[in-house]
Amino acid sequence: MSSLSNVEINPPSPASIYHQQFVPALFGQWGPRLAVQANLRRSTAVLDVGCGTGVLASAAADIVGDECVTGVDINPEMLTVARQQRPRIAWRQAPAEKLPFADASFDTVVSQFALMFFDARAKGLAEMWRVLKPGGTLLVAVCDGVHRSPGYAVFAEVLNSLFGTDIAEHFRAPFSAGNPDQLCELSQQAGIPDARIKQQLGTVRFDTIGDMISTERACVFTLGGLLNDAQFERLASEAEVAFRSFVTDSGAVEFTMPVLTIQAQKEA
Repeated sequence: MSSLSNVEINPPSPASIYHQQFVPALFGQWGPRLAVQANLRRSTAVLDVGCGTGVLASAAADIVGDECVTGVDINPEMLTVARQQRPRIAWRQAPAEKLPFADASFDTVVSQFALMFFDARAKGLAEMWRVLKPGGTLLVAVCDGVHRSPGYAVFAEVLNSLFGTDIAEHFRAPFSAGNPDQLCELSQQAGIPDARIKQQLGTVRFDTIGDMISTERACVFTLGGLLNDAQFERLASEAEVAFRSFVTDSGAVEFTMPVLTIQAQKEA
């Protein structure tokens, strides 16, 4: 008779792990900040493109009302988690490059940490601009370059030394849009005039070095889909030394992670 004592019958989905672990450590701080930066008002019609589990859409809904917000993402697992958080927001599954909305449908279009994963970045931006009403605001946030985030720069170097360039480059992928000049050029390709690029500082915080590694290990969206158990043990051992300078008196790991925003207003 087999034992099920060590078997997790219903393991959490990668999207749930992302929401439970990555959002508090990295992304949760940005939803409220970007909602304020977008200058939202009550009853403003807002679209969040590449909404993930709904961090920015939920922050927008806190200001404008759930019924005024629509979130779009290509990943159904992410949308399942989003619906569990805010069921009254309209959640739609669609690619950013082909938004299922008429021209000039929304007062504000926002996107948080999604542009770098679009199959066609300029097309995705152009679609956001298309569905934005005249006089409306576009606000898109991406991670700045990994070399500007000291902790993640060290993380990439450790991965490269332990496992080679392919693993390190996979880790760097979320930072691949972090270049102001390229974002300006991308905005021009999308037909967005006078886009303003701004750097803002955020903080990454994990309770311990071990928590940072275990979060990566648990999520197949990141290193969890690439490294085996033995490799994660090597990474955890090396990380205890490599991240020592980022450990606070409480034992937490903290470092800055800059973000770049694209902001533009459509001519009325």
